[in-house]
Amino acid sequence: MTDNMESLVLEHLRHIRSKVDQLVEDNHDLKNRMSSLESAMVSVKREVAHGDETDARQQVSLDKIIERIQRIERRLELA
Repeated sequence: MTDNMESLVLEHLRHIRSKVDQLVEDNHDLKNRMSSLESAMVSVKREVAHGDETDARQQVSLDKIIERIQRIERRLELA
């Protein structure tokens, strides 16, 4: 009977060990996926910052064009 108990305990321990191994593998996979997501987020933030920079540059250009139009209108006495 002792052999049966030992066998049963060993069987349970093997099952537990296989589950732990699977959890370790899943955790490793999740860490890799998180790293990929973090890299993607950095890339998105960089693109957003670049878009903001482009918007600011375009706004400066637009402001200069508006100033020129206003000067032209004043010279022609349209405004």
